[in-house]
Amino acid sequence: MRLKALTRQIQDVNATFALPEASRGLYASAGGLARLVRCVGLPVASEIALTGRILTADDAKGLGLVNVVAGQPGAKSVVEAAVEMAGRIAALSPDAVIITRAGLRMAMEEGSVETATQRTEERYGIAMRQAENFGIGLEAFAKREKPKWVPSKL
Repeated sequence: MRLKALTRQIQDVNATFALPEASRGLYASAGGLARLVRCVGLPVASEIALTGRILTADDAKGLGLVNVVAGQPGAKSVVEAAVEMAGRIAALSPDAVIITRAGLRMAMEEGSVETATQRTEERYGIAMRQAENFGIGLEAFAKREKPKWVPSKL
């Protein structure tokens, strides 16, 4: 599997992850090297990429490359863990979820924190503050109530 899979929830405790390209006379040319360095830093990324080290699901979680390892004996199943996480996300403002996802991706792809922040604000800032869910969220917070979100119009 490629590094892209490392940023997702591991669904199989027997899953392994690696960047084996160097051991095959290649290099990880599809962005895996840059993403790995951003996730774990240069020393660990160097070890993984230059040695072809194979990471177990627990190794990947320990390095912060994945956030959940589901399906272990005595733990939640993959489906249970995914449904629980989806439920937590679905309870949020649809506008906030859309913008947050875009901002996270922008932050990962941009070389500059300031540029990523500025581009996200330019693309979504005014629209978010003018959207109905913005007022719903602030009002619910002020009243200490659970917000009743409406579908996003972004």
